[in-house]
Amino acid sequence: MSKSDVSVEHPVEVQGLTRRFGKTVALDNVDLVVPRGLVFGLVGENGAGKTTLIKHLLGLFKAETGRVRVFGLDPIEKPEEVLGRIGYLSENRDLPNWMRVRELMMYTQAFYPKWDETYAEDLRKTFDLDPSARISNLSRGQRAQAGLLIALAHRPELLLLDEPSSGLDPVVRRDILTAIIRTVAEEGRTVLFSSHLLDEVERVADYVAMIHKGKMALAAPIDEIKERHWRVTLRFATTRTAPPELPGALWWDGRGNEWSAVCDGRLDALKQAAREIDAQVVEEGAPSLEEVFVARVKAGQAEPREI
Repeated sequence: MSKSDVSVEHPVEVQGLTRRFGKTVALDNVDLVVPRGLVFGLVGENGAGKTTLIKHLLGLFKAETGRVRVFGLDPIEKPEEVLGRIGYLSENRDLPNWMRVRELMMYTQAFYPKWDETYAEDLRKTFDLDPSARISNLSRGQRAQAGLLIALAHRPELLLLDEPSSGLDPVVRRDILTAIIRTVAEEGRTVLFSSHLLDEVERVADYVAMIHKGKMALAAPIDEIKERHWRVTLRFATTRTAPPELPGALWWDGRGNEWSAVCDGRLDALKQAAREIDAQVVEEGAPSLEEVFVARVKAGQAEPREI
């Protein structure tokens, strides 16, 4: 497969990426493939390694071990070719405080030949940003919106959003951010966004990668994650002092004769396994993405899956 084919199919490819800061291992042998034209959610608690991974994609960090490719290119060796095709919103909303909104738009436009002035103005109006307002006087939410505007207005092939909801009120987060993310993907472009808000990721993402303490706990299409995980509650005839052995169970919670688990496996197989240990399934359902993440973390699993 040629580099051009790789860039079309997989805007992001990371293999065996490890990064240390002193004695701290920020990323531990991370593999990640992001397909083109989809919304990819990178989830994990604060300090899990999400921002460090994104900075490698931007060429801000050089891989100590492993390989990083964006559009088939090394972002360290080909920064202009890579960055010109990326839109980026940082978690810290790093914007020049001395500029006004209109000046920020004009300044950023100079770096991107494909800047869409009409689209930029539409975004400004959608976000209700005063063009004469100084960046230093914007609220945290308004700074996030200004950052989104300049990240989006040149219609990047890859949009990288680091905790995009930080500082946004619930209405803006649900209505505006969701619409923007889906629009970008529907145009055939790619969105990779990090978040610790798993309900938000579950609502808009096509694929999800779960990262915990620098390791990938799971990476798969969100539909597959939902199809293969179940929350079941078992009832036993007698009291138990410890959780039962059930194939696929990631994490147990309960006491006495009733125990609940988040499981990885087919529901019919789980029910059969429950019968074999003389348990009755009294409740079953699909766990939330947050429940799956917590269960995998508590299970101590690090099971990267190819997409």
